[in-house]
Amino acid sequence: MTGFFRKGLCFLAALSLLAISGCTNNADQASPPPNILFISIDDLNDWVEPLGGHPQAKTPAFSRFSQEAVNFTKNYCASPGCNPSRSAMMTGIHTYTAGMYSNYQDWRKAFTDYKTIGEYFRENGYYSAGAGKIFHYDQTAPECWDDYYPAMDKPMPDYFYPKPDTTVNMPIFKNMYRDFDWAAIDIPDEETGDYKSVKWISDQLQKDHEKPFFLACGIYRPHVPWYVPKKYFDMFPLESVQLPKLKANDTDDLSERAMAITRRGGNYHKHIVEAGQWQKAVQGYLASTTYADAMLGKLLDDLEKSPYADNTIVVVWSDHGWQLGEKNHWRKFALWDNLARTVLMIKVPEGIKGLPEGSLPGARVERVTSLMDIYPTLVELAGLPSRPELDGRSLLPLLTNPKTEWPYPAITTYDITEFSIRTEDWRYIRYLDGSEELYDHRSDPEEWENLANNPAYQEKLTEMRSYIPANPAPLRKETLIPLMPHHFPPYTSKEDYQQRKHLE
Repeated sequence: MTGFFRKGLCFLAALSLLAISGCTNNADQASPPPNILFISIDDLNDWVEPLGGHPQAKTPAFSRFSQEAVNFTKNYCASPGCNPSRSAMMTGIHTYTAGMYSNYQDWRKAFTDYKTIGEYFRENGYYSAGAGKIFHYDQTAPECWDDYYPAMDKPMPDYFYPKPDTTVNMPIFKNMYRDFDWAAIDIPDEETGDYKSVKWISDQLQKDHEKPFFLACGIYRPHVPWYVPKKYFDMFPLESVQLPKLKANDTDDLSERAMAITRRGGNYHKHIVEAGQWQKAVQGYLASTTYADAMLGKLLDDLEKSPYADNTIVVVWSDHGWQLGEKNHWRKFALWDNLARTVLMIKVPEGIKGLPEGSLPGARVERVTSLMDIYPTLVELAGLPSRPELDGRSLLPLLTNPKTEWPYPAITTYDITEFSIRTEDWRYIRYLDGSEELYDHRSDPEEWENLANNPAYQEKLTEMRSYIPANPAPLRKETLIPLMPHHFPPYTSKEDYQQRKHLE
């Protein structure tokens, strides 16, 4: 009898626990706030396998993640420069709203009224921490973070192997950015700066957190210098490396201003071709992209091994694109498509209050979106009070239905009053001198034929011009920072351009 009685008590206790659990689930179904893993890749264009920008790209982590996440295939930055792109995205305030157009400004002076993503999440009960390049080098925002690696005032680990006092491959020319170089370095992954950033974030994933977290990891490669472990160069034998697709005389239909941009900083393309370095440079970028992919893969694997895998939103993004000879242009700082286009993938697990069924794994969104949309998207997914003053819009409709109507162009700026407008089928560019470009992406995805001077497209030009902000904020001189010898200060007005353009 005693054993039977004990079993009866255990059975009643179990029923009681089930009843309590059922009451809790039905009466208060509030799921815990989601965690956020926020991964930035610096200077990454569409040379990843899911976007197909280069036929030899080797990015298995991006490919795997694209099958788990929603891949926004036509996503664009606010500006093709690290500083304006990142500060606009992290504050939710567009460049033309703040007057933040250049790498050579202090964004904290340009944005006079802002609240970064991390600060807003901290105010709403989150632990916020980061590693690597999230803001532009040391122009970080202490209010954004509870902790940072290596330190609040030193956000960048050592990324240079060897130190960039001399170049390894690229002969130096006048006005050259001295980090513009590439080399296979005989070190293991574990000794690289990006690995140390990833490991620090991974260590955070293994800790017990009393609060939900916002963890940001900035992976620096494929930013120059392309110094990565030798094994990544070995994946791309030099003799087999394919150069970007080019068209002879592609720049014949460009304006004086556009041509000045292609030659800016000492005319990289001329020097690279004359030095016989084009194929080696492409090899360096491919190798650095595969290295960045390996760092991404480690971070995603470590998340899967952590206790937080089922309640963590993952956002993978790049700050802008890059050119490697297209339009006879190198680096960033221009308004063509493969400079403004970025990587954006978002994975939302099931059970997140803002999206209970989760995002559609493997979905491809062909609508035009912007990095400016990340901030309001995360706010809505986390169930935080909305911020209608932000310049972007929540992507939740596209996370649930990639074919949702989305009639919003992406606006990208470069220097004062220079804009590009991207719709699903068209790109329009207007420069400081009033010159224009128009490309039909349905028939010309490489942007080889400028239609702006074709009378048949005047109606389309009028439509695209209408998207340019009517009163963009000025670039205030007090926001400018001291320049290095290879820097060229941004133009502050059309008059400034007319006076200084001969110096470029």
